[in-house]
Amino acid sequence: MATEFLSGSLDLVGTEASVPVARAFVRATLGAGHPALDDVTLLASELTTNAVVHSNSRDGGPVRITLAETDQAIRVTVQDAGADTLPIVSGDLSGEGGRGLFLVEQLSGHWGIDEDATGRAVWCEVKF
Repeated sequence: MATEFLSGSLDLVGTEASVPVARAFVRATLGAGHPALDDVTLLASELTTNAVVHSNSRDGGPVRITLAETDQAIRVTVQDAGADTLPIVSGDLSGEGGRGLFLVEQLSGHWGIDEDATGRAVWCEVKF
């Protein structure tokens, strides 16, 4: 297993205004020449959107985005206050929801959900 290095983390507020802040954080942290920049930016945006729209953090609660890098992949983790339901993955492009995690599933090498008493972390890895 490759050694993982923390690239950075950012604490956000659970509002939709945090989504472009998360995208800017990814672009600034990885830099313009990074080979996974576009995919990581898109997936970080999707995970952050899910946190600020669907989780118990949605009304201004805590959200944290973390980037970690190995020599082969970037791991994006978005932590929030959790929710009463599990995130939905749907390939139905005309449906009401689930498309964000469908993109995460399609573009990342691995992804998952970790939950404990403090909340939920949704993560994905993008290989480059």
